[in-house]
Amino acid sequence: MNTLRLFEAAARLGSFKQAAEEVHVTPSAVSHGLRTLEHWLGAELFQRDARGLTLTQAGEAYAAEVHHALTILASATEVFPGRRKATGTLSVSVAPTFATRWLLPRLPKFAERYPDISITIDTARRHVDFLTEGFDLAIRMATSSRPTESWAELVAESFVPVCSPDLLRKHGLRDEIRFTGQVPLIHVTAASEDWAAWFQAKGLAAISGCRSINVDTIQLAAEAAIQGLGIAIGRKPVMDDYIAAGDLVEIAGPPVPVATRYWLVGTHKSFDRPEIKSFRNWILQELKPQAPNPASSGSYIGRMAVNGPSVSSRLIVHGQA
Repeated sequence: MNTLRLFEAAARLGSFKQAAEEVHVTPSAVSHGLRTLEHWLGAELFQRDARGLTLTQAGEAYAAEVHHALTILASATEVFPGRRKATGTLSVSVAPTFATRWLLPRLPKFAERYPDISITIDTARRHVDFLTEGFDLAIRMATSSRPTESWAELVAESFVPVCSPDLLRKHGLRDEIRFTGQVPLIHVTAASEDWAAWFQAKGLAAISGCRSINVDTIQLAAEAAIQGLGIAIGRKPVMDDYIAAGDLVEIAGPPVPVATRYWLVGTHKSFDRPEIKSFRNWILQELKPQAPNPASSGSYIGRMAVNGPSVSSRLIVHGQA
């Protein structure tokens, strides 16, 4: 088995040196092991020349079968019933904005808590097949509930309009609801819920006639709002860090709940794995609501009235930073 691991790594990487680094042995040990394997099989697996290392025709066919067999063994070990220690790998397909704005900044804490788990994050926008593409989990947005063992609800979105502190100062904010009709609204064309959902939750008629800006991602909407181009829907929790940093400020609050939720999706067997249990428990803990800060709750005007002009100055400085 050790020799087959050396062969699989060398065939996949095309290098004895890289295979040695991956398996934590010396290059000479890899070379010696593969010559032993070739002698036992009675056939050459690699061609060694000045251009490097290439598989022979027989080696190519053998490498595919060995890789498949080792993958099955690794999978069987990972899903072994009763296995308690969280080790090995975890591959997660994540909605792009959630990955960038929420998951990656917090991932070092997961790595510190579970140093034996190697995690791979993929943000490609596509439906993934767990069986053929090698993903263990996916984090997805959906408006409908999925009452199955393979769907676990992570967090519900809530909406609150956000814009840059400079935009508020420029327009001399007085009435936050009316303000949403005075500047462009930034729409996310790919989102299932956007401004219409916020107006409906507030019991307001949608504003028409105002110039709008359309973008295709939540990330672009946030960046456009930071640049002072208009007001975007602040989607909590993915925009919480923008708001906490002062790059964006909430108006016309408090946030209203909407139908969209983030879900942790797997297969019917995946949630039994220690790695996935650890990841699920960690992410749910991170998403627990934090106790509100009285100084930052409520509307922007409300904070101005309570705290005085110094709040405006502090927000503007954060926006410039």
